[in-house]
Amino acid sequence: MSTELNFMTARELARRMRDKSLSAREVLDAHLRQIDAVNEIVNAIVTLAPELAQARAAEADAAIMRGEVLGPLHGLPIAHKDLQDTAGIRTTYGSTIFANHVPLIDSLTVERIKRAGAVTIGKTNVPEFGAGSQTFNPVFGPTRNPYDLSKTCGGSSGGAAVALACGMLPIADGSDMGGSLRNPASFCNVVGFRPSPGRVPSWPQGMGWFTLSVDGPMARSVGDVALLLSALAGPDDRSPISIDEAGARFAQPLDRNFKHTRIAWLGDMGGVPFDPRVRAVVDARRSVFESLGCILDDAEPDNLSDADAIFKTLRAWSFELGQSDNLANHRDKLKDTIIWNAEQGKTLTGADISRAEQKRSELYHRARVFMQRYEFMVLPTVQVPPFDVTQPYPTEINGIPPATYIDWMRSCYYMTVLGHPAISVPAGFTPEGLPVGIQIVGRHRDDWGVLQLAHAFEQATHYAERRPALAA
Repeated sequence: MSTELNFMTARELARRMRDKSLSAREVLDAHLRQIDAVNEIVNAIVTLAPELAQARAAEADAAIMRGEVLGPLHGLPIAHKDLQDTAGIRTTYGSTIFANHVPLIDSLTVERIKRAGAVTIGKTNVPEFGAGSQTFNPVFGPTRNPYDLSKTCGGSSGGAAVALACGMLPIADGSDMGGSLRNPASFCNVVGFRPSPGRVPSWPQGMGWFTLSVDGPMARSVGDVALLLSALAGPDDRSPISIDEAGARFAQPLDRNFKHTRIAWLGDMGGVPFDPRVRAVVDARRSVFESLGCILDDAEPDNLSDADAIFKTLRAWSFELGQSDNLANHRDKLKDTIIWNAEQGKTLTGADISRAEQKRSELYHRARVFMQRYEFMVLPTVQVPPFDVTQPYPTEINGIPPATYIDWMRSCYYMTVLGHPAISVPAGFTPEGLPVGIQIVGRHRDDWGVLQLAHAFEQATHYAERRPALAA
């Protein structure tokens, strides 16, 4: 079975459908065949809606015959993260509480993707309520890493990352609080972009002003991530923090000359441990940025480690709100880490939350001043390579036990606290053949610049072109 269409870029697929050299039904059929061949092994797509997809693909082809293009994502197959509400398609949030839940409306992310012409084929797997960067839940079980089936794919957008890596999808949506777009991208050798808060408006959202969680794009290349972002970004008055800038800019060419661009190469960020295999892969790519003409310094904002307590406080606050009803009515159906995190939120005082917000503002301004000198920061996406799929979270990093179930994601959630756009791009492999991503962080709201540098790095390295053997 040929997989040529499955690993063609989304941009090329869309171009060929527009010029009629490919039909949307041909593209859909190729991806449905790949799902049939591979998904049972990795468990990435957990709800499949082929009849709906075929009807939508037929609409796309009929539009082209009339001389119409449905949008920038015309005819591209996509499956939505199982945290996103999809009207008429089961949405479980990875919880037995919602095992048979079918929403009546689409989330704003799904709404925009549909409006841009994409073809919805189903849902991708997540951890229970998206909690913890390891994709397993009691409804569907674990999603496996296609580069080593005994390892985790990360999370919480784990099903999306695996579906991309295996050629089951050309683009995917995800979301990110503590690394849920970036971590699975690193573990699965794809690209995951955490945009600036408000760049992709989110709705429904119980905490409309909350900036730790964002929705964003994933794909196998930076260019395809930018294409999806062009459809996702833009203002919407249902989100009070949405950025008043149209998404069309992100469909433009990403080329840029980076000569004399200053980059801060981050170290241990005040005591964050890294597995030596991860650090070796990332540090070996320093020369790539130098070859692009960048000027690199070993530097980081002062007291970046303040982000740890800030993140944990605000995360617990959000968990208390999001899980209070489930704690009261379905405690026996919640995993232990969710119960712990929500109960942490119950112990918080107003002073705890206000101090966290104050500390976050102070950290933002330290980083703002620091990045007047540096346009970008570069660091490992993750602290560990993919670990055993039966292990809920790592129990040690380079000999150091993590204090909580999320401490192994500090390299991601420190950047979350800053609120700056951050992307994970494939950077190479450990000696065992496990993927490692590199994280590029830009200035406040400079999503465009981050995509440009990530694209330049990708073009200089080509690590994303290495596919898992089972998907070939």
